Amino acid sequence: MSQRIKMIWDFKGPNASKIASHHVIHLNEFAITESLENTICDVEKLSDVHHIAYMVIDEENMQDLRARLKPNRGQLYKE
Repeated sequence: MSQRIKMIWDFKGPNASKIASHHVIHLNEFAITESLENTICDVEKLSDVHHIAYMVIDEENMQDLRARLKPNRGQLYKE
């Protein structure tokens, strides 16, 4: 099994939670439209004013999806 990558979008400020949650809706829609398998899309609270939206993908899709979706950063995903 290949490595998994967690692509991350950072949202900061008083509306960070709502914006990150809304971004996840679009990430899920994108995954469905593109027939991506084994993706995980969710939100994490890092602080009251810093939330992230993320999409976990298979490493072989990373270069294409990074160029198209432009995440702020990424990291290896540990299950």
